[in-house]
Amino acid sequence: MINPKLRNMALLVAGCYFMENLDSTIVTTAVPAMSRAFAVSSSAIGLVITSYMVTLAVLIPLSGWLAEYFGTRRVFLAAIAVFTLASLGCALSTSLPGLVAMRVLQGAGGAMMVPVGRVVVLQHTEKKDLMKIMSYLVWPGLISPAIAPLLGGLIVTHGSWKWLFLINLPLGAAGFAAAWKLIRIPPDSSAPKLDGTGVVLMGVGVGGLTYAAHMLADSSASWSSGLMMSAVSLLFTAAAILHLCRAAHPIVNLRVLKIRTFRTAQLSSSLYWIMVGSAPFLMTLLFQNIFGWSPTLAGGIVLFIFVGNIAIKPATTPLLNRFGFRNVLIASTLLGAITMLLSGIITAATPIALIALLALVSGIARSTALTGFSTIAYSDVPPEQVRHANAFASTSQNLAAAFGIAAATIALRAGEPLSRFFFGSVSKAGAYSIAFFLLAVMATLAAVGAARLQPGAGNALRRLQPQTAQASENKLLRQRCAPYICVFHLTVQPNAGANLPFTK
Repeated sequence: MINPKLRNMALLVAGCYFMENLDSTIVTTAVPAMSRAFAVSSSAIGLVITSYMVTLAVLIPLSGWLAEYFGTRRVFLAAIAVFTLASLGCALSTSLPGLVAMRVLQGAGGAMMVPVGRVVVLQHTEKKDLMKIMSYLVWPGLISPAIAPLLGGLIVTHGSWKWLFLINLPLGAAGFAAAWKLIRIPPDSSAPKLDGTGVVLMGVGVGGLTYAAHMLADSSASWSSGLMMSAVSLLFTAAAILHLCRAAHPIVNLRVLKIRTFRTAQLSSSLYWIMVGSAPFLMTLLFQNIFGWSPTLAGGIVLFIFVGNIAIKPATTPLLNRFGFRNVLIASTLLGAITMLLSGIITAATPIALIALLALVSGIARSTALTGFSTIAYSDVPPEQVRHANAFASTSQNLAAAFGIAAATIALRAGEPLSRFFFGSVSKAGAYSIAFFLLAVMATLAAVGAARLQPGAGNALRRLQPQTAQASENKLLRQRCAPYICVFHLTVQPNAGANLPFTK
């Protein structure tokens, strides 16, 4: 039974994550309304989205050190307050520069809010409760991309774009009150000296990659500028990695990647997060631009992804307990790949009920896979390395989210010439088919990563049934004793060894 206070802390962090992640996706629905309000082009409004995502990317690695130095309680409360007040500032902005400035401030609050809260929860979670706790912490990242198109469309259609930010005020106030009551952790006087060089190199590298993702996603921007920005940012990222490997007290300790389960989970989940962020965006465009549906109908069908996320939640932990992390991850990532393949072949003539069912199954696969990856990532991480593991995981997840829309846009651009090769002619529908097929490849690569996990990976987190536990113990015993049995047979009965599997 999970400690009620720990569960409430996890729900608090999940609520903050939902609030932060929703703000990174819902604003896209209000781009036309904002461009009219400020009398600027839609591409200029892209700064409102980009500034927020870049600020998150730059400051997330710094969040763990700030929490150690100033105290988790102070930083977490300050982050919620900054995010909430910046949301009010966004709603009250009367010019584009003012709105962008408030979005930067909002991103600063978000960068401190979720990673710090997650570290608090993980450091106080026992291994046996990690699966349940991670299921709370993961769902906001799955839900917000699915409900943002519909929610944003309804707000902009029936109200003002300002309400996209004003809805954060009651959520922020409730979160601040809950954090004030729940979090009572004093400052850590043993915080190491700040790794300034690491902060700068990581900030420029990761922030530059995030900005490059948005440049590649912007159809009005040239490929060359986006690729150039990517190349320069990769150089800074490489320099940051070299520095972090050599520094005595790096801002993010990359030695945590020596832990096999953490390394594999991060690589595979990053690929899957890109697919997760791309699919709702692509589906919404497909339904509106190709099928001719209204924004409300398109958003309503995409909402079935959210229904799938929620519907499978009660069964996720029992599935992992029953079949093991490796088996569940392989099955769910492959199921996600299949849903992407099917999304690439549906047409306007496909019954809406079948399309809704496809979105539902996609949501089930997404939720199961990312809950499994997020949980097993911390299965072998020692307590003293949780902060660094969380900083790395938060940074990679934020980058994957930023590259989600970029990946969808790049896939659509690449889909047009590829559709001529595969279908004999260039068509918009063919470009979407190719884009979904490319996302299916990405999900399949995540499945390959899951297959590389050890069969017993994450067993320390599972609550095995007595028969299953005994079978696992017997299997391990046979594996350990096999060499000695082989030696015994070869010594006592030399000729008998010829038929043993160990000698073949």
